[in-house]
Amino acid sequence: MSEVINQQPERFEDMDLSREVLRAVKDMGFTEPSTIQRLTIPMMMQGQDINAIAPTGTGKTCAFGIPMLEYIQLNDSRIQEVVLAPTRELAVQIGDELGHLAKYIKGCRIAVIYGGQPFAKQISSLKRKPQIIIATPGRLLDHMNRGNIQLGAVHTMVLDEADEMLDMGFVKDVTRIIEATPPDRQLVLFSATTNQEVLTIAWKYQHDPVEVTVEATKKDRPQITQYVIPTEQNRKIDDLLYLLDSDVYGRIMIFCNTKYMTDRLTSCLTKEGFDCRCLHGDLRQSQRNIVMGDFKKGRFPILISTDVAARGIDVDDVEAVINFDLPNEDEYYLHRIGRTGRAHKHGVSFSLVSFQESVRMDEILRYMIAKPVPLHFEDGILRREDGTAFFEHI
Repeated sequence: MSEVINQQPERFEDMDLSREVLRAVKDMGFTEPSTIQRLTIPMMMQGQDINAIAPTGTGKTCAFGIPMLEYIQLNDSRIQEVVLAPTRELAVQIGDELGHLAKYIKGCRIAVIYGGQPFAKQISSLKRKPQIIIATPGRLLDHMNRGNIQLGAVHTMVLDEADEMLDMGFVKDVTRIIEATPPDRQLVLFSATTNQEVLTIAWKYQHDPVEVTVEATKKDRPQITQYVIPTEQNRKIDDLLYLLDSDVYGRIMIFCNTKYMTDRLTSCLTKEGFDCRCLHGDLRQSQRNIVMGDFKKGRFPILISTDVAARGIDVDDVEAVINFDLPNEDEYYLHRIGRTGRAHKHGVSFSLVSFQESVRMDEILRYMIAKPVPLHFEDGILRREDGTAFFEHI
């Protein structure tokens, strides 16, 4: 893989974008491109295959969405662009954002295809001849097997959260989908991290790809002050209520590890007078869509969720994330807290850590830093030897 070394444009106006896209970008409140957007948009528009590694919350959807909209052929009713996403929630989110970007492009049709939604509804949207498909791998493959979708005219395929998607066991599905597209199509991979599966897909299916690695700079990275609250398992709910009673944060996401705990915590907080709802895998997709939609619209302030929503929700004004349980996988800690501190706003995260979970917290610390750092608790905050907060602005 080659690396990017040339000068990149500093403004959207310098990227040779159409008036329609520039107008939509302005409506969305973007004043200048993020680093990942500056690096990838021009190269995608030149047809370059890209393997991009960038932190959560740095504008990856616009980075691949804008070029896709720029070279779409509106007079061609075949599927030309495909985005694969690991979860239903992320697919819907990508569809919403691309819909905003395509606001002024007359004749642009986008369909979102995912499991849990009735086939009849999806077939109806496919009859409208969309040029862009956003889909989860399993459901897209179902439609391909039924003859509802053909990918012979695909110009660009994007794998969003490729690391997560391939880790979830979609390697065979993704491989079959890629192989159903023309050999000369453009293939772009976006990930927060890399793994062997991503490298294998890149080696097998990309053509002279450019590797783009974007570190979390002060300008681009989410500004999240992170705190650890030492507690005991039987005191967690009391400590959580203390945090919520402070009435400092208007919109909050609370993460639990199990469906049982999300239900229990939702019931407990509701009895205490808090307006909250829960989100987990046992809910029907229609219920999940309603909960997600209502939270994004601000109809209730507290969302309690399992990791089903860690990568699938994109709300710019989540003010705080609370880990009621520490996640079982190290990388999910970053995915969880990445729900706050978005759109250049400051966010806060709290982790309620019992003595039994201290080893798990140590593992997360080792995952997040290159070498051990002497740490101690002071005033409920994890601090370095010099007294500064360890988690501040990671």
